[in-house]
Amino acid sequence: MAVIDVAGFVADLKSHAADHGFHIHDERHFVETYSMRQTFEVDLHPEEACGGPLEFHLAAEIEPRVLLAFEDLLLDLEEGQEPDEVFNLPISFTWSLPPLPNSPDLLLLATELAGLGGMVLPVEVSALDSYLTVTDPSIRTLTVVARIGVNMWQIYTGEEVLCDVLERCLEVSRYLLDASPAWIDEP
Repeated sequence: MAVIDVAGFVADLKSHAADHGFHIHDERHFVETYSMRQTFEVDLHPEEACGGPLEFHLAAEIEPRVLLAFEDLLLDLEEGQEPDEVFNLPISFTWSLPPLPNSPDLLLLATELAGLGGMVLPVEVSALDSYLTVTDPSIRTLTVVARIGVNMWQIYTGEEVLCDVLERCLEVSRYLLDASPAWIDEP
């Protein structure tokens, strides 16, 4: 039995996301049989965006070697002592939109979203142009990704709440929802 109940943490995170205005659509749990690496995935979006077009995805990845190293560290601690070493549980947030006929200026968008995410939620903006055939125009899709590390000690002690992160995720989601009609509508 692991010292951190990761499934319980993800369940609490989902409940907390619902408290912050998100609607949960789907969840998945994957276990790689060879390495025992696990991934918890949750599909969610702001409550007002149930009809799309924004897709928002949360993923927590658990590396068993890191979890075991954290457990070994806890066994060596004396009561009341905190660990010197920091072990993180990586969580990624991914926003995606359907093909955009009127693509935004990526540098401007990255700057706007960086202001919304701040240091708490650093975001990356990327676009992918694909061609169905050589004679067709390109189809651009937009992806925004934010990655954070949650301190395992704070999860273990029940200190990690992620309120600020979820509020900033909601701000980024709402910004993308408000701007997307201009990007999606055909000229």
